[in-house]
Amino acid sequence: MTKSIMLVGVGGQGTILASKLLTTGLMEVGYDVKMSEIHGMSQRGGAVSSQVRYGKEVQSPVIEIGGADILVSFELMEAMRWIAYLKPGGKIVVNNETINSMPILNGKAEYPEGILSALKSVGNTNVIEATKEAESLGNVKVANVILLGAIIKSMNLESIDWHSIIKEHVNPKFVDLNLRALEIGMSLA
Repeated sequence: MTKSIMLVGVGGQGTILASKLLTTGLMEVGYDVKMSEIHGMSQRGGAVSSQVRYGKEVQSPVIEIGGADILVSFELMEAMRWIAYLKPGGKIVVNNETINSMPILNGKAEYPEGILSALKSVGNTNVIEATKEAESLGNVKVANVILLGAIIKSMNLESIDWHSIIKEHVNPKFVDLNLRALEIGMSLA
């Protein structure tokens, strides 16, 4: 059976790196994996999404509306933007962080209220303070690996050797930090 994971966020949050680490781990244990990514205006704080599908045989990298087993959002408003992709009964993992878009910064729009309650009404929602946890580790950039840990636990993928994958694909001077971030994410899921 094919499983579908949608990761969404804002440029600079490490959404694509988390997707690539996830894809690598799934391929290393023999799954057929397809990944697609949309960067948009990611360098300017725009939306970023990545779709990872895995199973015995995967025909397409594209998750259709209502087809994601889990929606992982690195930012609150992005979860709402992509919620239609979650299948009925699917899981939501959301980082409790708000990043103001350009219309909000320019005063042309307001950040929506009530996002968490709206998400909780749609699906099994796990709100994670990934950014705050990353700050407590001394580097906000590892919030993506905290969220990766939450994906791993939520999708029952703990049997994969994630420590080796992190060691192979992360700058050596940040390996220990990322391994701690991974463990925190798994404990929060």
